[in-house]
Amino acid sequence: MKYDFAGWATKANMRCSDGLTIMNNAFADNDGETVPLVWNHEHSDSSNVLGHAMLQNRDGGVYAYCTFNKTPNGQNAKEMVKNGDITQLSIYANKLKKRNNCVMHGDIKEVSLVLAGANPGAHIEDVICHGDILDDQGVIFTGEDFEEYEGNIDLHHADEGQNGEETIADVYNTLTPKQKKVVEFMIGSALEDKDNMKGEGEENMKHNAFNNQNNKEEEVLSHSDMVAILDDAKRSGSLREAVLAHGINNIDLLFPDYQSVDNKPTWITREMGWVDRVMKGVHHTPFSRIKSMAADLTEDDARAKGYMKGNLKKDQVFSLLKRTTDPQTIYKKQKIDRDDAVDITDFDVVAWIKEEMRFMLNEEIARAILIGDGRLSSSDDKIKEDHIRPIVNDASLYTIQKSYDVNGLTDSARIKEFMRSAVKARKDYKGSGSPALFTTEDMLTDMLLLEDNQGRLLFDSVEKIKAYLRVSDIITVPPMENFKYDVNSKKCNLDGIIVNLNDYNVGADKGGSVSMFDDFDIDYNRQKYLIETRCSGALTKPYSAIAISHFNSQEPSV
Repeated sequence: MKYDFAGWATKANMRCSDGLTIMNNAFADNDGETVPLVWNHEHSDSSNVLGHAMLQNRDGGVYAYCTFNKTPNGQNAKEMVKNGDITQLSIYANKLKKRNNCVMHGDIKEVSLVLAGANPGAHIEDVICHGDILDDQGVIFTGEDFEEYEGNIDLHHADEGQNGEETIADVYNTLTPKQKKVVEFMIGSALEDKDNMKGEGEENMKHNAFNNQNNKEEEVLSHSDMVAILDDAKRSGSLREAVLAHGINNIDLLFPDYQSVDNKPTWITREMGWVDRVMKGVHHTPFSRIKSMAADLTEDDARAKGYMKGNLKKDQVFSLLKRTTDPQTIYKKQKIDRDDAVDITDFDVVAWIKEEMRFMLNEEIARAILIGDGRLSSSDDKIKEDHIRPIVNDASLYTIQKSYDVNGLTDSARIKEFMRSAVKARKDYKGSGSPALFTTEDMLTDMLLLEDNQGRLLFDSVEKIKAYLRVSDIITVPPMENFKYDVNSKKCNLDGIIVNLNDYNVGADKGGSVSMFDDFDIDYNRQKYLIETRCSGALTKPYSAIAISHFNSQEPSV
């Protein structure tokens, strides 16, 4: 690699004069990137671009291999570096993520030559004359005493010390990755400026990078201190005690409390994707009292007739069928002690409660539409089935019942019989368009596992099952598992419902609005919440649904 000079653009685990500490691998994403080499972070004039720098992320910081342009400013800067007039580097970075005063991640946009930087390790290390590669030139410093940088030299040179003793780098490299992370965090936390606490955030950083002008006496943790802490920890068996013994009192930063990975509690629920499919699939009207009418034209008396001369013409006779459906209020009520609402600060508990209430209200309505709420008719909490009419057991004018006997059938034969019944029932279907199948996950899985006599799968995808059954979609509904109901005095197990939900009307006054109320109980210091809607629901088109079920003739009838 040809370059004019090289050096540390920034060093990790060193406190800068602005109070920031760059953590190891904070700029790892910049490894191998080439960025502009600029004079003193002056971005207003293109002439200040002196060349470019290839960045290399190392254990301990970011190293830069820099090349000057042939421009007058570039060549002038080259001569100053060769002459040792300029020895300091600096970076400009943005998208910084900080924890307290520790930079955990960022994106380097340019490297600058500066007269003085703030990071004590950001300096030019190696100057190369093209065509005449020199031996190691050592470190070119800014005039500070050598002793101030002795530890830093040992840190970024992994070779032995002058007397063959172990260097800090040697000790550091003996640590496990987990121990290295603890050490890095300890350095950053111990050097934190308590008067300038900042949380995690993202911002731009113009690190001139790194101004080396701050000489205030502050509590710092040197590399020798770190080695001593680790040695004490090995002897005592406790890192915590070793840290405390060295005067680091803010132990919570080194051993923080548990933190939640989510910003709010996770709901444990059934699979709920079907709820949204039902609520969006039904037809909605801005009125809650539904009336449907139908004329039965299937009877022979409704047929057109031939006329013979001299005979009396007969009137058409057909039945006019009608029904009405009234609304019912469906609600969910919740409460929380005000003390809990105030004390819980990890997330917005009130918003979370309201979200849960709407979530469960929708599930209850969707369940009532398909199969009813499952409560006894005598229950005070029952959603009455003449207000929200379940599709599964609606009147025979609207829901076609198809049931089959499973006595003596194998599991495979039972599944085939279900599919056969579903296909044959389609001739009686009078609903809109192409319907969907609502079934259980077990039934869908069993259909996918059906095999022929050679052990080959009959259906290797859901799409092929949909095509065979002539349905537009297959939606699994967990509440349908083990659902039993009465069909012609037989106790049947529901296998599936075929319906186009656009034929099911949900009516609610005022456009179907869902209302949320809240109230404060001063006697018990509680906040109460109520969500409710008043609606009705029913199939409005005759023979628009098919309910398929099975029974065992060997089991006693209802």
